[in-house]
Amino acid sequence: MKAFLVDRYSKKEPMRLADVSMPELRDNEVLIEVHAAGVNLLDSKIKSGEFKLILPYRLPLALGHDVAGVVTRVGSRVRQFSVGDEVYARPADHRIGSFAQFVAVNENDVAPKPKNLTMEEAASIPLVGLTAWQVLVERAHLKKAQKVFIQAGSGGVGTFAIQLAKHIGATVATTTSSTNIDLVKSLGADVIIDYKKDDFEKVLQNYDVVLHSQDAAALQKSLRVLRPGGQLISISGPPDPTFASGIGAPWFVRLIVRLLSAKVRKEAVRRNLKYGFLFMRASGQQLRELTRLIEDGAIRPAMDRVFPFEQTNEALAYVETGRAKGKVVVQVK
Repeated sequence: MKAFLVDRYSKKEPMRLADVSMPELRDNEVLIEVHAAGVNLLDSKIKSGEFKLILPYRLPLALGHDVAGVVTRVGSRVRQFSVGDEVYARPADHRIGSFAQFVAVNENDVAPKPKNLTMEEAASIPLVGLTAWQVLVERAHLKKAQKVFIQAGSGGVGTFAIQLAKHIGATVATTTSSTNIDLVKSLGADVIIDYKKDDFEKVLQNYDVVLHSQDAAALQKSLRVLRPGGQLISISGPPDPTFASGIGAPWFVRLIVRLLSAKVRKEAVRRNLKYGFLFMRASGQQLRELTRLIEDGAIRPAMDRVFPFEQTNEALAYVETGRAKGKVVVQVK
C-alpha cells in the first residue's frame, strides 16, 4: 500500500510517499481501508519533533489522526464490527497512520460513520469532536446557562466546540477575524470578538469556562476573564503535572512539565481558578455520542478544503498557515 512517511523530525522536510507493508492487524483491531483522512495541526507538531518527549515515535512514521473508511478485515477478538462496515475513528497514539491507504485501529476507538455524512465530512470529525467533548463535557462539565469562551472559533476545534456548547445551552464567546464572523455566527456564537481590532480581555468577564488553544499571552489574559472558581482547560499547553503522571512520563519529563506550567498554575491558585491541560485521547464510545448529535442535526461539519491523497503535503502546509476555516481533509479513495 501507499503511505506518506516522516523519515526524520523536521519542520520543512516534506513527507515521503512510499510503498509500505500492510499494517499488522492485532486481535482486537479492525483494518480500515482509508477513504478520507483529516489533517490536524497535531500532525505538524509531531512531524517537527515538538512532541517527541511526550510522544516518542519510532521513525519512519505515517501521520494521520482522523480516518473514515470501510472495514476490510477484523481481528479474532473483534465483536463490534464486521467486514464492510462504514466507520470513522481517531486512532490511538502510537497506532496513528491514516495518511495511508489502510490503517489498523483498536475496535474500541472506532464508531459507525454518521449516516448523513460523506466520508470526507466524517473524516473531519474525530479529533476535533473528541477534543471538544473531552474539554466541555468530560472535564468542564459545562451546563446550561453557563458562559464559555472558546478561542479561535473558526478553527477545527472551535467550529465544533461552539456547536457542542450551544447544544448544551451555554452562552458562547469566541475570537475570530472579520472574514469569519458570519461563519462563527452561523454556528451559534453569541459574543464574537474580532481579535485584530479588539482585546477579548476588555470585553469578557465572569466566564465559567475557557477553552484555550492559543499562545502564552492569550493564556494569561484568559485567566482574567474567568469568575472565581472558573476553569481554564488548555489544549495548547503548557502541560501540567497531572497530564505528565497520566502518561507515565519519566521523572525528567515530569520535572520539565512542572517547571513549564508553574507560572500559570500559581496564577490560577492566586485567582481561585482551576487550570488543566488536555491532550485528547481516542474513544469510540464518545464518538458514538457525537454520531447521535450529528445524525440529529445538532452539529454539522465545518469543512474548508478537500485535497487529493497525492497532495497530502500541500494539505498539511495549508493547515500550518492557520488560515483554514474549519477542517482540511485528504481524499484517499
